[in-house]
Amino acid sequence: MVNVNDAVVARLESHGEKFEILVDPDLAADFRNPDNSNLEVENILAVEEIFKDAKKGDKSSEEGMIKVFQTKDVTKVATEILKKGNIQLTAQQKRKMQEEKRLLVVNKIVRESINPQNGLPHPINRIENAMNESKIHIDPFKSVDEQVKMVLKSIKMKIPISFEKVKMAVHLPGDVVGNGYSVISKFGQILNEEWQQDGSWIAIVQISGGLQDDFISQMEKISGGNSETKLIR
Repeated sequence: MVNVNDAVVARLESHGEKFEILVDPDLAADFRNPDNSNLEVENILAVEEIFKDAKKGDKSSEEGMIKVFQTKDVTKVATEILKKGNIQLTAQQKRKMQEEKRLLVVNKIVRESINPQNGLPHPINRIENAMNESKIHIDPFKSVDEQVKMVLKSIKMKIPISFEKVKMAVHLPGDVVGNGYSVISKFGQILNEEWQQDGSWIAIVQISGGLQDDFISQMEKISGGNSETKLIR
């Protein structure tokens, strides 16, 4: 159970009624984050009560909860408050969450986007600079995918960028192909493959455009520097 002294208020107002719960600020923030796994509401609450005014200790009426939530079950009501209400996070907590979510957004864009003018990935600092110039605001409670779309729409005014798949040809020695399959599956899809007379292996692999450098590096690593890779234009 969360320590009451460390808890913050999560509040929801609806149909002329006000409902409050006392929650762990970090766990409540995680619960609202669609990119995180689900948390048990019971572990987020400092007190398993629904309040009309948490500071005064005034509890909500069962009639009020039924009117708004169609239930008086504390866990179900608390879940709705956490999902739809306002959580009184500190400025430091909000800033930390924004920084963490911003990093996730930037990394996804770097991994999956390319410069359509040359087919190459954008460096991370170029994406960050374009976001800064566009005055992008990251919402810590919205999903990465949702915000990636918003960011792309804005920074397209600053840099040429698009989410595209590219095809890479790869040539590996036969004795590392087993490991190669495992590694390649994490990058994308093998479109075509062929064993050569000398026992080596050639394949065409489709990956996200921004993963080209990582893909080449991994092929070099598993082959001990004996791989050949080429972007197919």
